[in-house]
Amino acid sequence: MSKGLLIIISSPTGGGKDAVIARLLKIFPNSTRLITTTSRAPRPTDKEGVTYYFVSPEDFEKKIKEGYFLEYNNCVGNYYGTPKQYLSDLLANHDLVFSNLDVNGKHSMDKLGVKNMSFFLLPESMEILKHRAEKRGGMTEKMIQDRIKLAGEEIDQSRDYDYPITNYEGKLQQTTDSIAGIIQRHLKNTPPIDKIQENS
Repeated sequence: MSKGLLIIISSPTGGGKDAVIARLLKIFPNSTRLITTTSRAPRPTDKEGVTYYFVSPEDFEKKIKEGYFLEYNNCVGNYYGTPKQYLSDLLANHDLVFSNLDVNGKHSMDKLGVKNMSFFLLPESMEILKHRAEKRGGMTEKMIQDRIKLAGEEIDQSRDYDYPITNYEGKLQQTTDSIAGIIQRHLKNTPPIDKIQENS
């Protein structure tokens, strides 16, 4: 039985999920981040092994055939996937594993029976979301428009998450504190795996 809990934090492009995860990692001891694999090209702010592991579409499809991924999906023409053994190892060695999985990834984890706590960061408005995407760079106007359209669809599905939270502009720490408080209350009310085994 794995001891760790998968914490999924999703948002549309530019919604703040990576910044929130970076702050949460500093709050919780023995926590780590699940780095997923993607076939999309790196953006100026991306770092290999920090934001994603980047592979070619051909390599990604080869890994699919090899059964390398626990789950994967294609989003706006790019593959995203979670390596099976990698996630298993992280959950076995950490109390909390944070992930920026998208809506499809979250649904895949649910169907696979992977226990998780999920948060969806809602934008104040689509205008602010579009501005954030433009500010990040690395995307054409068409790519941004495609992402904004996708964002609307993702927001519609945020009802499937445990905690939809609005990430107000300039209030990143407030958003982080809200999520941290929910996680801390959950941990306080949930006995460790070893205690469960002792009492069973």
